[in-house]
Amino acid sequence: MSVQFGIWNFDAKPVDVRTIETTESMLHQYAPDRRGRYCRQGIALVHLALDTSVESSRESQPHISPSGTVILWDGRLDNRNDLVRDLQGVVELDSTDVAIAAASIAKWGTASFAKLLGDWAITVWNPHDNVLILAKDIIGIRPLYFHPEKHKVKWSSVLDPLVVHSDQSHALNLSYVAGWLGPYPAAESTPYLGILAVPPASYVSLRPAGYSTFRYWEFDSTKQIEYRSDRDYEEHFRSVFGEAVRRRLRSDRPICADLSGGMDSSSITCMADVIAASSPSAISPIVTLSLCDSSEPNANDQPYLSTVEDRRGQRGCHIDTAGMELFSFETNRFQATPAHTTGNSALAGQKNSFLRSKGIRVLLSGTGGDETMGGVPTPLPELQDLLVKGDIRSLAHKLKLWALYKRKPWFHLLAAAMGGFFPRSLVAQSARPAPWLTTQFVKRNEHVLVSKGPRLSIWGALPSFQSNLLALDTLRRQMALSSLPSDPPHERRYPFLDRDLLEFVFAVPREQILRPGFRRSLMRRAMNGIVPPEVLERKRKSFTTRGPRVAVRAEWKCLDLLSHQMASSRFGIVDERCFQDALLAAKDGRDIPLIRLMRTIVLEAWLRGVLKHSCIRGTSS
Repeated sequence: MSVQFGIWNFDAKPVDVRTIETTESMLHQYAPDRRGRYCRQGIALVHLALDTSVESSRESQPHISPSGTVILWDGRLDNRNDLVRDLQGVVELDSTDVAIAAASIAKWGTASFAKLLGDWAITVWNPHDNVLILAKDIIGIRPLYFHPEKHKVKWSSVLDPLVVHSDQSHALNLSYVAGWLGPYPAAESTPYLGILAVPPASYVSLRPAGYSTFRYWEFDSTKQIEYRSDRDYEEHFRSVFGEAVRRRLRSDRPICADLSGGMDSSSITCMADVIAASSPSAISPIVTLSLCDSSEPNANDQPYLSTVEDRRGQRGCHIDTAGMELFSFETNRFQATPAHTTGNSALAGQKNSFLRSKGIRVLLSGTGGDETMGGVPTPLPELQDLLVKGDIRSLAHKLKLWALYKRKPWFHLLAAAMGGFFPRSLVAQSARPAPWLTTQFVKRNEHVLVSKGPRLSIWGALPSFQSNLLALDTLRRQMALSSLPSDPPHERRYPFLDRDLLEFVFAVPREQILRPGFRRSLMRRAMNGIVPPEVLERKRKSFTTRGPRVAVRAEWKCLDLLSHQMASSRFGIVDERCFQDALLAAKDGRDIPLIRLMRTIVLEAWLRGVLKHSCIRGTSS
């Protein structure tokens, strides 16, 4: 992983050296290994490195190509060997990732971005054409923000310097706030009007006259994979999933896997062990980190953790979160977004201490498995596919099977499947705005706050493919909220968000992914013999409400104080009295939207912090 930062003054005025030095000091905590600069008339590019592999330790950035193009690379290139072959002797197998990416850009231009597999963000400065290009991978895992102004543009892997070093305070982006209080903000937005994020699977071309955003890659809706037997699908899944995990094991430091006892984290850990056993000298040691709440009666993960650890023959680090405060806000330290404000100081301290003690710089996460592998047992995408295909016989058969499993009349399922094609105006709201939001705020941001379910098309891609893209959009929004870890600095890797794996899952028949009574059917069949059967057969982990309710009661004094003279009320977002009533309802154990309540609490704490640091203007105007 690395961090990049740059300033381009359109009038060619030299960049202030003090600004560069101050920014480097701010970013050093994320990437402490090396620093590099490129400074010419009117432009400065800065790179800070965090080495996670043998190749990255040999990188020298900014990278200057023979043509004079300057490149900043933050990423992990997964298809190195394929690109080396296609580049025909321009680079070697032991070349650095940035050298291979630079050679690809030199040969294919912006078309090269679709060829770069992995997690990455890149800056390309072309001094001959006077154009700056910023691009990100298809999921948007590596952050990259930019702030275009009249006479200059600044960009950074970290949002902080673009906000703190701005010439003036920013207006609050209320659309972002609505996303935070609803289905997550758009991946290209930030809380500050005027500061943007490079969208996933896209590049931004910036010139003094303005900027344009281009999509460089899309999933192929026409790609379909059909085999004769279940075994063929299972073998293909094991192959692509194994490769997705293998790609993320490229490190010369110990690797930590999040192990929750669920199917996703257990599959990653067990597959990593299989790969390590086949090539022990090539894979760094793998340890596990597990968070447990011994006080939660409805979420006892310990037996499943122990089963995986018994198979590994190695016990990982267990942190019991029981009794730890859920709400922990620090307003003295600047936090760029509401997501950065969340967190538990005691829990973070224990996690960070473990990661430091093991020298961890790579953390494997199971995020994405539930959304892409059939974790939500809904029959609608499969039924909608059959509707579009006009396969009435198969539709009738599937309706009968799913009706028995769901214990619902078949015509209710049919009506729900058909409803996905209706105009949004005719579909009932599936999620309403929180009742403590002001009427004016809801009216202005209803298109963001109110979920009416997906609007599917009967033309073009199959409905299941459209549903997959909708789920992926949610994951991209989640990734956009992530902040770079700095204590200790490390990078998170997500095997379930591997492009080849997603392409495979999106192309197989829906009935392979999910079957009545068999959630995650394909994954469970394919991982049989690799993951312990106790984990494969466990029921789906559910969101527990006890923890938040206990936290509200335990931290009532602090939360009650937070609910008076609210900053979010000053911006016309929250009705203070209604919010106080909701807090009291949560304290008393009454039924309220807890997730939205917690997000509102976080939003309020964050707003107070940024107002204290004078980073946003004090009103919504």
